[in-house]
Amino acid sequence: MGPDSDRAALIYQHATRDADQKIADALSARVETEQRKNDGGTAVPVPVS
Repeated sequence: MGPDSDRAALIYQHATRDADQKIADALSARVETEQRKNDGGTAVPVPVS
């Protein structure tokens, strides 16, 4: 049930990677916003693995 071609697999992987990056960016922004709310405006970096 995998992709029919290597090209299709590469397109799918690229789309998935882009979506994953957008999700990670949105989560990071949310964490930074919440940290600023909770600590009076000073954001603390959160390590990303």
